[in-house]
Amino acid sequence: MSRNVGIPRKARASFLGKLVIGAALLALSDLFFIGYGGGSVIGVFAMVWLVALVMLRPAIRKARGGRLAISLAAGFGLILIVDPSFLGTILFLAAIGSATLLPRHIFDDAGRWLARLAALAVKGPLRAPLELYRIANLSGQGRTSAKNVVAHIALPLFGGSIFLALFASANPVLGGALGAIRLPGFGTLVPHAILWVFTLSLVWPTFRPRAMRLSGDRQAILAHLPDPPVVTMLLTLATFNVVFAVENVLDIAFLWNGAALPEGVTLADYAHRGAYTLIATALLAGLFVLVALRPGSAAARHPLVRRLLLVWVGQNIMLVASSVLRLFDYIDAYSLTVLRISALAWMALVGIGLMLVFWRLLAERSAAWLINANSLAAAIVLTAASIVDLGAVAAAWNVSHLRDPARLDLCYLDRQGSSALIPLIKLRDAPLDQEMRDRAVYLSAVAYRELKVSQADWQSWTARNARRLAQAERMLVADERKPKRAPHGRDCGGRILAPPASAVPTEAPLADAPIFAEPAQGASVPLTPGEIR
Repeated sequence: MSRNVGIPRKARASFLGKLVIGAALLALSDLFFIGYGGGSVIGVFAMVWLVALVMLRPAIRKARGGRLAISLAAGFGLILIVDPSFLGTILFLAAIGSATLLPRHIFDDAGRWLARLAALAVKGPLRAPLELYRIANLSGQGRTSAKNVVAHIALPLFGGSIFLALFASANPVLGGALGAIRLPGFGTLVPHAILWVFTLSLVWPTFRPRAMRLSGDRQAILAHLPDPPVVTMLLTLATFNVVFAVENVLDIAFLWNGAALPEGVTLADYAHRGAYTLIATALLAGLFVLVALRPGSAAARHPLVRRLLLVWVGQNIMLVASSVLRLFDYIDAYSLTVLRISALAWMALVGIGLMLVFWRLLAERSAAWLINANSLAAAIVLTAASIVDLGAVAAAWNVSHLRDPARLDLCYLDRQGSSALIPLIKLRDAPLDQEMRDRAVYLSAVAYRELKVSQADWQSWTARNARRLAQAERMLVADERKPKRAPHGRDCGGRILAPPASAVPTEAPLADAPIFAEPAQGASVPLTPGEIR
């Protein structure tokens, strides 16, 4: 008797539907991502995947929190359509992975849930090969089923090939048509095969997930940790408070009140050396409180320990505030970058985490509550970072706060690509000398041209860049300025390079050559809308 006799017809139809839609998603990924240029098509694929998942697994909508997970995944899919990014992709995968797991798991805390998502990411890619093995065993027993499949298809394939070859030799039309077929080479098939395997490893586990069981109990592990004696905690917290007070007093004097620094130490040096180290110190302090002062312990209930802890957490928050001020001073002295924006967000999360740690101790909240609260704060910050173009924020701030043009890092603006286009166009009209203005004109022209070419390709087109390009065209419509000719090229900041010492003039000077090469598509793209006319 065949093994699939007991399988309900509805279950077999559902499995077949998942196979068909999975194959359709593979075909769609091949269309979208072979030659992908970072465009909004990744968001379109994400939305199609989400719709397919909701259709194939109605249990997700009925699960507790399922509608919220679907809404979050749809929101991140829209973010990928507006402005694709690696962070947005990770957040979408986390949301659709959560929607996948919710029918089989109840959300307990963010830590364990992240562990389940990690297990899904690791074990999920193995689901497709296992399912293929099951399909091969549907009609037989053990290993003989695969042989049965081969036996069933061998005769039709072999016989059909023989007759097709005979007809091709007898019919010149059919023979010519078959002779014109050119199979793709190995080098062409490899990227397609890699993409199919990668797509299948992402999509198929969401269609047919397994329960992700976690071993170990965090509460049991924490319960086995010894509680430090009250005297030890009093001495430790008193020592920590004294040490932290020294650093905070120095920060208050030099950073907050502007006292004179020792000779050879500038404010920028003082600010930069401690910005990230002090955040690591605050993190260690939070970890110490989390492990050594658990709610309900004898030390946590002692009044003096609570007071010392309150002072110490306050000093840690002051340390974080000083780190933020250090970074602001460094930004003011140099410039704003995406990394420094990220550091400010990280410092804010550390400060929030310290306050949550102290509140957890006072209110005797569980470790799960603390993890969930911190995870919610981190999720809000990460979502905001996936929506906002941080490169555009940094470029706009550097241009709008320009005090000394010579200190403006145009190489950094150039590396931001289209994100810096609008600030670079505004820089053209800033009070600059002729050399600096020419560099701004050149860099904005390069960014405009590259964005124009990128938006002409449907695989690299994005909604945000479409709005950015339209704004740039409005700003440049009456601007006829062009960059100076650079016979020997320019550096990353647009500065004209001097001729090499061994340069020999030629009959056709390089100065007469075009500033930009033609785009790969063939047709020349104007530098500015003014040249279109």
